[in-house]
Amino acid sequence: MENEALSNSDRRDFLVKLTSVVGGAGVAATCVPFVASMNPSSDVLAKAETEVDLTGIPPGGLRTVAWQGKPVFILRRTPDEIKEAQASNGGFDPEPDSQRVKNPEWLVVVGVCTHMGCVPNKEGPGWTCHCHGSQYDDSGRVTRGPAPKNLEVPPYHFVSENKIVIGKVA
Repeated sequence: MENEALSNSDRRDFLVKLTSVVGGAGVAATCVPFVASMNPSSDVLAKAETEVDLTGIPPGGLRTVAWQGKPVFILRRTPDEIKEAQASNGGFDPEPDSQRVKNPEWLVVVGVCTHMGCVPNKEGPGWTCHCHGSQYDDSGRVTRGPAPKNLEVPPYHFVSENKIVIGKVA
């Protein structure tokens, strides 16, 4: 009888342990899809890098491309625009032009106002955000208005003389 009681106790312990292991495995199996849903989707990963062909953009010309759902302004600056940008460190958020460009002829910035997220328009020298009046120069530096920071320079690199990849630094 004593052996039978011990045997029942051993069985009970075994069943408790087995139930715990199976329950833990069930919880883990339930969590895997939830955690996987937090990873970037394939369409976001596909837009992580954008390759841009710069041929066909004349001096003074602007091309806007999409990168990670945001507009990116690519400005081919004229020699006068380059001289003006290099002669100043900007306004509210001073930064030398040389730190904002990899090639003085090309400016690449995210076209989203740093104040409220509007998209500024290219007007004369620089950009103007009509939402609240912020202005940026031809180096993307804020010169007037409520915007607290310069336009963001995305990670990018030149893969050839006329081609850049936005979203990855070489």
